[in-house]
Order: sequence, then structure tokens, then C-alpha cells
Amino acid sequence: MPGRPRKPQGAWRARLLAGALAAMLMAPAAAAVAAGAATAALAVTEVRPGVFVHFGMLQDWAPENGGDVANLAFVTGSRCVAVIDTGGTPAVGEALRAAVARATPLPVCYVINTHAHPDHLLGNVAFRSGAEPPPRFVASARLAPALAARATSYLNALARDFGLRLEARDLVYPDIAVERTAQLDLGGRVLDLRAWPTAHTDNDLTVYDPQTRTLFASDLLFVRHMPALDGSLRGWLAAMAELRQVPASLVVPGHGPADGDGRAAFDAQFAYLDSLLRAVRTALREGLSLPQAVERIGVPGGAPWLLADRFHRRNVTAAYAELEWEDNAPAPSPPAPAGPGAATGARP
Repeated sequence: MPGRPRKPQGAWRARLLAGALAAMLMAPAAAAVAAGAATAALAVTEVRPGVFVHFGMLQDWAPENGGDVANLAFVTGSRCVAVIDTGGTPAVGEALRAAVARATPLPVCYVINTHAHPDHLLGNVAFRSGAEPPPRFVASARLAPALAARATSYLNALARDFGLRLEARDLVYPDIAVERTAQLDLGGRVLDLRAWPTAHTDNDLTVYDPQTRTLFASDLLFVRHMPALDGSLRGWLAAMAELRQVPASLVVPGHGPADGDGRAAFDAQFAYLDSLLRAVRTALREGLSLPQAVERIGVPGGAPWLLADRFHRRNVTAAYAELEWEDNAPAPSPPAPAGPGAATGARP
């Protein structure tokens, strides 16, 4: 079980962090990165020896929270450090970089992006400057085209909502593309990376540390925060069945707290996604239009998901678009997989 994060909680914490990041958000990205030494470090928890996690706020990506809404992490070896996701603005990335420097004198040799959503990678630019040699940036082979397709939208959102004007060159693309699997040697510690078929997105990547049996599932697992579908519902359910076979003793989600092997969290997310699959298939068999399906399909009972009003209707829309062209007699949804302790399946 991880220790409790040493950081303020609730609305007070949101106001504190948003205020601390606001000045940097109003500056150009280059100035934010140049501020390095004076930047306040993000609060992190050492959840396992040499494994540090910053737990983002359970809110939508917005200026009120400074874009600090995703879980970010770094893992230390004897030679260097791997950072796993960098946050939703350059300022969050710089604060994470300060947290790394506070925890260890070792250099950052890898920055891993788990997928192309803005709350996970817009802090990359903070790690590109001022390091010699600079770190390698690692992601799924499909992240670069996904980021390129959304670059203008991300830059516009930062300018419109955050008052932060970045240029295209401030979006950092990977120079190591993972087609299926890869390993990163940090010195005495090797991380196993796996790129997944389309699931939460079409460019998901997980990181597994065999030394501490820690799985960084990123947004393939949401805890308390409603899952957000931006890829394939069927693919996500299939990926979850495989993730449940990883022999992890600690699973770190992309959003929400980490709590042991993730069994309960996987169960809750599976229940929601499977219910969504079944409900949309029923609506399609009954000939409902997309607007009718969105109005009819409510959030199922069970886990009290946060941000349901923000994401559930979007999930119904995405699922409808995916399932609309299935065969008329679709195969049943995947069965609920056995717990992680029931098998010793492949690592990501």
C-alpha cells in the first residue's frame, strides 16, 4: 500500500496549486522553463523504493487547477531517472522537474509519455531545456501522428483558456517510438514498456517496473474519475483483461489514487465500460438514433464516478459511433477477467 501523499487536499489544495502555477502560466513557455531553480517542486509520494508519484487533482484540465490533473511519476535507477508523463502545462512540467531534482541528483535520461492527451504531455518542454545530455522522449509509435493531428487544438486551448501562448516547437515529440514492447535500463533497474492496440486512445503505453512490481497503467485505468473514451470501447475492455494478468502489487492509474494491486479499481472500471457496451448495443438493436441513445443511457449504478456530467454523454457518443457498424448479431462482451493473482501473464 502506498503512503498518503504529503500535500494539501480538496478545494484548498486546488486554490493553492492554481495560484502557485498562475504566474508561470501567464509567461511564455521559454520563460517558464528558464525559471527552473526558483520553481516550487510538485508534492510527490515515494510509493515504492525509488518510485515517486504525484497525484493530480480529480478535476477536468482547466486553468483553475493549473492543468495539474494527471498522475505523474518518476523512477530512479543507479544511473539515471525515467519520468512518466509531465503534466498539462510547461509550468507543471517544470514543477515536476524540480521534484525530481529534490529527490535525486541523478539526471533524467528518459521522459515517457503514456498517450497524447494534453494533461499528460504538455510539460515535456520543461525537460527538453537545460539538461546535458538531454533526455530521450519515449512513446507509442502512434503518439506522434496523434499529437500532430491535435497540436493546433492544444495550442489554441492553452491560449484561450490558460492565457499561455506556446508555439508548435514547444510540443515535444518522441524520438524513441515503441511499436510493441521496449525496455529502458536505468542502471540496476529495467522498465518494461508496452504499446497497446486502440483502447483508451489509439496510442496508449504502459510502464512496468518488475523490481517493485509497480504497473503504471496511466489512462487505461481511472479511479474515481469517470473513464474517458477516446479510442475503442471493445479494445479497452480487451486491454483490461490483459492488464489484469500483470503480476503487479501496485497499480498506478492515470487519474485517482493508487491502492494495491488495483483489483477493485479494475472491477469498477470494467463494470462501467461493460455496462456502456451492452446499453449501446441494445440501443442500436432497437433502432435508436444517436441523440436518443445519449438521452436514454444513464450512468449505471455502482461506483460514484466524479465528472460523470462531463464525460458520460461523450462516452455514449463515442461508443455509438464505434458499435454502429458492428455485425447485426454482435459477439457478447468479454467476460470479467480473473484477478491479478490468478495468472502470471506477460508484462507490458
